Amino acid sequence: MSDFTSATAEQGQESAASTPTVEANATSEETVTTSFSERYGEILGKVNQTLDSVDWNQMGRIGKATGVIVAVIVIQVLIKGVLDTINLLPIVPGLLELLGLIVVGQWSWNNLTTSDKRSAVIGRIQTLRKEYLG
Repeated sequence: MSDFTSATAEQGQESAASTPTVEANATSEETVTTSFSERYGEILGKVNQTLDSVDWNQMGRIGKATGVIVAVIVIQVLIKGVLDTINLLPIVPGLLELLGLIVVGQWSWNNLTTSDKRSAVIGRIQTLRKEYLG
């Protein structure tokens, strides 16, 4: 029985010796948790102050402009993909160039053959320039 009692006493001493270490670890975890909570609260407070100082009406305009720019970029990427696909077909690029030459030739014939037609085109260009450039 004395062996059993001494073994139990030794285990009790070991558990008593390990208890302060566990308590120290728990205390340091609580300190880390509270310091993290405090830092997190400070950061959220700064973010809220910054967001409160933002003029959201202006941000709406910036958001719309950013949306338009993103939409233009996406459309340009899609157009490039379509044109690259068309260029892979052997006869289509040559036909499109021929079509472009025919359209430019027709427009030139209809709008630039006489001096009256040329002056009308120049007048339309000047009107557009005044309208858009001021």
